Amino acid sequence: MKLRSLKDLNVSGRRVFLRVDFNVPMKDGKILDDTRVRAILPTLNAVLDRGGKPILASHLGRPKGPDPSQSLAPVAARLRELSGKNVIFPGKVLGPEVEAAIAGMKPGDVVLLENTRFEKGEKDDDPALAQKFRALADVYVNDAFGTAHRADASTHALAVLFTEKAAGLLMEKEVAALSAVTENPEKPFVAILGGAKISGKLEVVQALLPKADALLIGGGMANTFLKARGLAIGKSLVEDDLLGTAGEIMEKAKAMGKTLLLPEDGRIAKALPAEKAEVSDLTALSADAIIGDIGPKSEAAFAARIAGARTVFWNGPMGIFEQKPFAGGTMAVAKAMAECPGYTVVGGGESVAAMEQSGMAARIKHISTGGGASLEFIAGAVLPALEVLKA
Repeated sequence: MKLRSLKDLNVSGRRVFLRVDFNVPMKDGKILDDTRVRAILPTLNAVLDRGGKPILASHLGRPKGPDPSQSLAPVAARLRELSGKNVIFPGKVLGPEVEAAIAGMKPGDVVLLENTRFEKGEKDDDPALAQKFRALADVYVNDAFGTAHRADASTHALAVLFTEKAAGLLMEKEVAALSAVTENPEKPFVAILGGAKISGKLEVVQALLPKADALLIGGGMANTFLKARGLAIGKSLVEDDLLGTAGEIMEKAKAMGKTLLLPEDGRIAKALPAEKAEVSDLTALSADAIIGDIGPKSEAAFAARIAGARTVFWNGPMGIFEQKPFAGGTMAVAKAMAECPGYTVVGGGESVAAMEQSGMAARIKHISTGGGASLEFIAGAVLPALEVLKA
């Protein structure tokens, strides 16, 4: 996918509507993880270095209207610290305060609008709201890959109104990294999928199966495959309505000569949350057993596949990794990813969080800032915000 590039956009002395993704985790008005704020700094600096006047816009959370608990004010403060720039926060999305802030911008200033979802039309891709945003700027740049799968007013309807527009540096980086997985990946290509359910990842599985040499499945979604294979999984999470689908996927993998690797052992408890877990072979589970994580044998098998890969994509934890007894499998995959000499890509919020917790994130070739967006890109879905930026 070729996108319009920021390097080809004239921003000198011009107002740049820069859509970013500041949808950061917050608690009691404090940012818990500023990764997404840091991620846009290269694009912000590129605009400023070329004499542009950046007007940043982002959503935060899912407010139904103006909500002080969902304000971007803490993000403005953090952006000030990280960038060293004069970040002006008018406290509104639109209106006289915003217009005055933009009109008064000096070279090097940055304006950050209030949460775009405070405006009713944002989620509806409202053309009328897009027109109001359009009046604020001369050119458009989108660096919010995490929202690329949504058609919001500030990511889609607004982009349509601009003839001069481009993808930001982060957006370009994300698309290039994920394209390396979807378009002719270097072999062997190993895909690791985890998380609770198959239902949210069916399209991803179907898209990866023809491309990957091996598909490693862990987490709760592995339970449905295990049960479809005829194993008793006790009280473990399972999607009974997808047993047939899981069986078809396994048959398809076999027919295509692909490896579909499931856990052979697991960390087991009798109730959740658990303070401790026992390791058990998955062919010998009791009726009250709950699989909370893959076990040591499975970790070794998965790690061996990852070690021999030239391309690896990982999405989804191997177990309930937020509970200490069930964190081992996910951390083992994180370690194997860090040690893999091939092209490694991690996508999805929980996988990224696990990679950060492992302390080895710097050793991964690309960590995606977009959970849902990265999955939909891998699945081959049309991402509205990218479509309007195609060269």
